[in-house]
Amino acid sequence: MIIKGEGKMNERKSKKKQSDFIEEMKMEIASELGIIGQVQKDGWDSLSPRVSGKLGGKLSQRLKKMK
Repeated sequence: MIIKGEGKMNERKSKKKQSDFIEEMKMEIASELGIIGQVQKDGWDSLSPRVSGKLGGKLSQRLKKMK
């Protein structure tokens, strides 16, 4: 028996896990770049475009390696 809406619940849990994983990777990369203190204090919005680009590039590279 299939319960209506059950698939969406599993999909949300999957997206939540994926989001948490990416957030952990971002924090790890921020630590490597030496900006973890700024991120923890002021949030992601406080980063300059250049630093955000570095972080995004490194994140993209790691995700690509994992596939």
